[in-house]
Amino acid sequence: MRFSLICVLLWATTAYCQWNTNMKGNREVMVHLFEWKWSDVAKECENFLGPELYGGVQVSPPSEHREVWNPHRPWWERYQPVSYQLISRSGDRNAFIDMVNRCNAKDVLIYPDLVINHMTGDGVNGVGSGGSSFNTRNSARDFPGVPYSRPDFNDDICDRNIGDYNNEWEVRNCRLLGLVDLKLSKSYVRDKVVDFANDMINIGVAGFRVDACKHMWPDELKEIYDRFNNLKTPTFPSGSRPFIVQEVIDQGGEPIKATDYTHLGRVTEFNYGLELSNCFLGYNQLRWLANWGEPWGLLNRNDALAFIDNHDNQRGHGGGGEILTHKQAREYKMAVEFMLAHDYSVPRVMSSYYFTDTEAGPPSNPDGSTKDVVCFGEWVCEHRWRQIAAMVWFRRAAFGTGVDNWWDNGENGGNNQIAFSRGTKAFIAINGDSWTMNASINTGLPGGSYCNLIVADYNSGSRSCTDVQQNGTPHIVTVSGNGWASINIPANSDPVVAIHVEATL
Repeated sequence: MRFSLICVLLWATTAYCQWNTNMKGNREVMVHLFEWKWSDVAKECENFLGPELYGGVQVSPPSEHREVWNPHRPWWERYQPVSYQLISRSGDRNAFIDMVNRCNAKDVLIYPDLVINHMTGDGVNGVGSGGSSFNTRNSARDFPGVPYSRPDFNDDICDRNIGDYNNEWEVRNCRLLGLVDLKLSKSYVRDKVVDFANDMINIGVAGFRVDACKHMWPDELKEIYDRFNNLKTPTFPSGSRPFIVQEVIDQGGEPIKATDYTHLGRVTEFNYGLELSNCFLGYNQLRWLANWGEPWGLLNRNDALAFIDNHDNQRGHGGGGEILTHKQAREYKMAVEFMLAHDYSVPRVMSSYYFTDTEAGPPSNPDGSTKDVVCFGEWVCEHRWRQIAAMVWFRRAAFGTGVDNWWDNGENGGNNQIAFSRGTKAFIAINGDSWTMNASINTGLPGGSYCNLIVADYNSGSRSCTDVQQNGTPHIVTVSGNGWASINIPANSDPVVAIHVEATL
């Protein structure tokens, strides 16, 4: 309801709605399947994401890219395009089309990562993942697979790397980390970028995550976005516009702001994960989350994409601060559970692979090809963790409601026991203290018995609830006729109770 109203209002002034995810059936959660092959993404849509009510997948850049051996292939090679052919370490064009079709059939939408600020690094040559040659040695700028040549790059404006992030002109015109900077002010270059995006829109993607937007001028991005095709029908309603989320790292102290781009679409809110990590790591008190959202200095919820970690900051890149990741599983689950329970913005869940070297690419075979995904082995698959997957259903069950009935233990001298409802549809309680949470709380829900999906399996046919964790956290919560319930979460058990109206006994 909220997104539809926003679209109607924006349509009157801008003729597009790039803030709407286009997700189906009240689904609101996307997952980033970082470095997954297209065949594995398709299977995951059919076997898990669709049935578990995920609404979309951010996939790694699909364009042909440089292959780097140092001696193993790093993750960042995907962010060095060679051409706009759909052939990458994740698969070829046919596999990409098959993935999009199979995921759309399960109401799981695809959002490719769009790399359009630059091509490969300076001073290299070789052959890309699809066989296209490239050469940037000795000031060459040859990318025949597009084709691009020297006049299509910003070297005549700035022939050096970015050295001063307090210089707005330099950040948007010079080379990011040595990557040759495209001249988006040139109509020919914009034409090639638009053709690339429209090819994927015509295949059936629902939108894009746009990489490195801080390094591109907003007016030039607007010219590109305005020429994106409407989404494919009948997969999407006639006139639907592609969802746009722009990567802008803004943690203060620089002249370029995230708000420079919010008139174009949503923007990645890096402070969201930083502030929640501070809370669940114990640096801030959970009870202070009572006014979570814009009062904390976050972007307007209708302009933001919310996430705890992403592929950059879990490696120590992409902004400062201490970010929770899968490596601190208990606290990380609590932060993600809070994110999915709260009504702020569109949430994105991270799905990773294990690494010790921050440059390591995905689990690979000896020939450098990416291995098939086997969850809970070399692939972390946080999106499949019980506590996170359960909250995706919670989020859909709570669709259209706000945060109500806030409770915390501050009046009792505590700091980190909190609870709130989502209208009359869902309720969550979190025990972040080292002692038992035992309180009578207004859940906002109708009277009845509810299955706590954090620790239990729910059988919709028999409307029964089976405790599978058996660690002391209650698997059934009884709500009285006036909406109150006794919430008891022992110390050292699973610290969350989450119930909603679609899982009653």
